[in-house]
Amino acid sequence: MSVPDYQSLMLPVLLLATDGETRIGDAVERLAQQLGLTPDERARLLPSGKQTLFGNRVHWAKTYLTKAGLLETTRRGHFKLTERGRQVIASLPARIDNEFLSQFIEFRQFTGRAADDAQPDVPPIAPTLVRRTETPDEIMRVAHQQVETSLGQDLLDRIRASPPAFFERLIVNLLLSMGYGGSTADAGRALGRSGDDGVDGVIDQDALGLDRVYIQAKRYAEGNNIGAGAIRDFFGSLDRHKATKGLFVTTSCFAAAAKETAEFLSKRIVLIDGDQLAKLMIRYNVGCRIEEVFHIKKVDQDFFD
Repeated sequence: MSVPDYQSLMLPVLLLATDGETRIGDAVERLAQQLGLTPDERARLLPSGKQTLFGNRVHWAKTYLTKAGLLETTRRGHFKLTERGRQVIASLPARIDNEFLSQFIEFRQFTGRAADDAQPDVPPIAPTLVRRTETPDEIMRVAHQQVETSLGQDLLDRIRASPPAFFERLIVNLLLSMGYGGSTADAGRALGRSGDDGVDGVIDQDALGLDRVYIQAKRYAEGNNIGAGAIRDFFGSLDRHKATKGLFVTTSCFAAAAKETAEFLSKRIVLIDGDQLAKLMIRYNVGCRIEEVFHIKKVDQDFFD
């Protein structure tokens, strides 16, 4: 089975608390066993790599139940059932989710849905939060991915509309930002030999130039994909230069045959298509800049202990 969403975990988390004070780590483990999650599903991490996906969803289920007054925190990492929680369990609900918890004013205040008693017709402030099955963490990550996808497409459109010399300078800046090339002057000279026997540039992997990467760069329009022939030609150029490593960068895509060819050739050839190029530019802040930073904070339990 797949990892349940956090709302599907609310009732199981609440039922666990009927055994008395419960440690959140034990709850995660017991629920994973009850649900029959595989080792891979248990070990699946959030993009941050700091917490498992399942553990994160159990924590959010517990948080929402606490905000609704069904659970309460007793001490660090522990929680227990409240009297309201006992009453809810006694009613034998088939499911507990955000809609169910909305009957409690504390939860409506938490989600920003509480309307003034004098204005009963005031619509909910954030109804979508209640209907979403993703945790707030996951919603933010999805939104962040959408922003970066749009930015990546904008970057590629601008690169394709720019002159070839700009693409050359772009690769210089990107490789420097990634730690290659030594200095801007050295990298610029290395990549300034366009058309040199099938190689568009050479850049050092170390300060002394003992290990070099040969580069082929193709600024192609979307849909004009790189075929296997271009990869074989680049391989021949590497052979003539007695090179062992090559980097092929394009603003378009690589055909399946091109990828297969690069995989089975005797020299290491890394392929970077338009999407990967845009992601690297965003990761290393090349051609883009940070506009705004959001800090996600949590309680410093050590402070209160």
